[in-house]
Amino acid sequence: MRKLLIIFAILGVGFMSSSERISAFLEEKNPLLEEWKGNYGGVPPFDKVKVEHFKPAIEKAMTDALRRIEEVANSAEPPTFENTIAELERVDRRLNDVLAVYFVWSSTMSSPEFQKVESEMQPKLAEFSDKIYQNEALFKRIEAIYNSPEKSKLTPEQQRLVWLYYTNFVRAGAKLNSEQKKRLSEINQELARLYTKFSQNLLADETEKFLVLKDESELAGLPQSFRDAAAQAAIAKGLKGSWVILNTRSSIEPFLTYSERRDLREKAWRMFVNRGDNGDKNDNNAIITEILRLRAERAKLLGYKSHAHWQLENSMAKTPERAMELMEAVWKPAVARVKQEVADMQAIADKEGAGIKIEPWDYRYYAEKVRKAKYDLDENEIKPYLQLEKLREGMFWVAEQLFGLKFKPVNDVPVYHPDVKVWEVVDAKTGKHIGLWYFDPYAREGKRSGAWMNAYRNQEKMDRPITTIVSNNSNFVKGNPNEPILISWDDAKTLFHEFGHALHGLCSNVTYPSLSGTNVPRDYVEFPSQLLEHWLLTPEVLQRFAVHYKTGKPIPKELVEKIKRASTFNQGFATVEYLAGALVDMKIHLAASENEKIDPDKFEREALEQLGMPREIVMRHRLPQFAHIFSGDGYSAGYYSYLWSDVITADAYEAFTEAGGPYDKKVAEKLIKYVFSVGNTIDPAEGYRLFRGRDPKIEALMRKRGFSN
Repeated sequence: MRKLLIIFAILGVGFMSSSERISAFLEEKNPLLEEWKGNYGGVPPFDKVKVEHFKPAIEKAMTDALRRIEEVANSAEPPTFENTIAELERVDRRLNDVLAVYFVWSSTMSSPEFQKVESEMQPKLAEFSDKIYQNEALFKRIEAIYNSPEKSKLTPEQQRLVWLYYTNFVRAGAKLNSEQKKRLSEINQELARLYTKFSQNLLADETEKFLVLKDESELAGLPQSFRDAAAQAAIAKGLKGSWVILNTRSSIEPFLTYSERRDLREKAWRMFVNRGDNGDKNDNNAIITEILRLRAERAKLLGYKSHAHWQLENSMAKTPERAMELMEAVWKPAVARVKQEVADMQAIADKEGAGIKIEPWDYRYYAEKVRKAKYDLDENEIKPYLQLEKLREGMFWVAEQLFGLKFKPVNDVPVYHPDVKVWEVVDAKTGKHIGLWYFDPYAREGKRSGAWMNAYRNQEKMDRPITTIVSNNSNFVKGNPNEPILISWDDAKTLFHEFGHALHGLCSNVTYPSLSGTNVPRDYVEFPSQLLEHWLLTPEVLQRFAVHYKTGKPIPKELVEKIKRASTFNQGFATVEYLAGALVDMKIHLAASENEKIDPDKFEREALEQLGMPREIVMRHRLPQFAHIFSGDGYSAGYYSYLWSDVITADAYEAFTEAGGPYDKKVAEKLIKYVFSVGNTIDPAEGYRLFRGRDPKIEALMRKRGFSN
């Protein structure tokens, strides 16, 4: 019947309008609206997707979801867990599938053509969300279940899901009056537009601005592997015969560490730290001002003192004050350590007769010299042993030892770019299928900088077992073809970090998708990922997988000992660089008012002066490029989460060292049972207590960072 209608429409039969004919045709041919097909419970149809598919698919999926939500909201049956809460878990599955692919394009395939779609659809998605949260009939049913004595008869996981729905609806404005709801929806749509523009401006600066080196003399100090990568980047930019330093962290930081050309280091540093802050079409300052104002207005509308208070209500920290207390406790010893680090660097610069005072573009360069002098450790000694693919194998080995997961490469799954590879994840003992892991490791135009994990599909077993699909994404710069990619020690830690997020998703064993995997409070989600970083330094990993790219020999034990002795080296810089951003994030959201226009540059400068920020360091993410907090609500007033989670991380790793070591099976079993597999089915603080037997202590963090003395 559907094919006949389309034929009639194409022939011009008058019972369908032109827009209806186009809509029907696109729906029929749109791969995004089809159920995921293939092995492994179905996979995203990446090979069939085109940019023009996104808008009609999202609009159709939203329309279908809203229709089903209305059916749930207006049911004549008394509200129960099954006919309301469970049904809400089902209604947006198609939309989730569509958006999974949409957000892959947004983060890794963002062409100008796609950005036009994104700019149009983000406000519509915000409006869609508000239509659900502001549905009075639906909220009354959820509220009735939440307050019903029958709730006590539900399973603990079902009770947790009821609490989550009720809490999320209230926090999203379900109890507001109609006028307030209207204004709230306007705010959310405008914020969605601003978040999209912020991200697109940042991506433009990272893509359009780069440093071109045209003479061999400008390469002084740079390792050969970095030179090769810069040459390949130049070829990609159509500048063969030169070298290009891309405006991304994975390119800039090695350049600042090794380049002997101080003038070029300054150029590269300024290019990087001024992303989104150049007073041009990509400037983000006015956008930030408006985001802050709208967030403050929204918080007041919802009954909160500030956006920060709204954000932290259901976090582990609970209040901005508790988060600030932790940050301030670490800030002072970190700044004190920076003063020592700068003194050591200045001494070397003076000894060399450089005639300079250490500036931010000198920090990494002279820190590397101090590392060599103090610990006889040269990053260039380590890098030949850190092959990207070998370290990936090392991550797989750790996953099998700790979590019983085995990774098998597959070639029968479509991908969105040739760089992407896929592995099936199975139970190492039984061979049972667990999920899929996609790996997209390389930088390219249209891909945002940094490293991250995505879940394309959450694990669940509500109606039938559904396995997860997760991905890890990085921005390593390709070198010469057929040669291994050599990465830094910091990049290796980041690789393990993001893989920790993926394992959190893969180990999930819950019933309901909203409680699955990494769907936990923001200041807990970084705990599993930061924890996995510790296994990189274990002898079992280094001796097997940190092997020289030419000789195949494992990293020497003497070199590993140097790495261990230097483990707290430069922790002042690392902590201050991060913590300055976390403190300014919290301070600016506490200070923001719906009636006041904050000047981001001025606020950042004055806040750092009040904190006593060392002049030789800048925030890891300055406000105009702080995508964590201005490309969405995600980490806004929540960048402190990395420190909060690291308190838990440091304490948790000591559970292993206090027992049989990093691969202690009993501790690993408890970690899986109470942390990695439970998602948000229990309160995270309770889950940690079940794992550790007590609450985490900050002392472990101070020992880890070398601040205990």
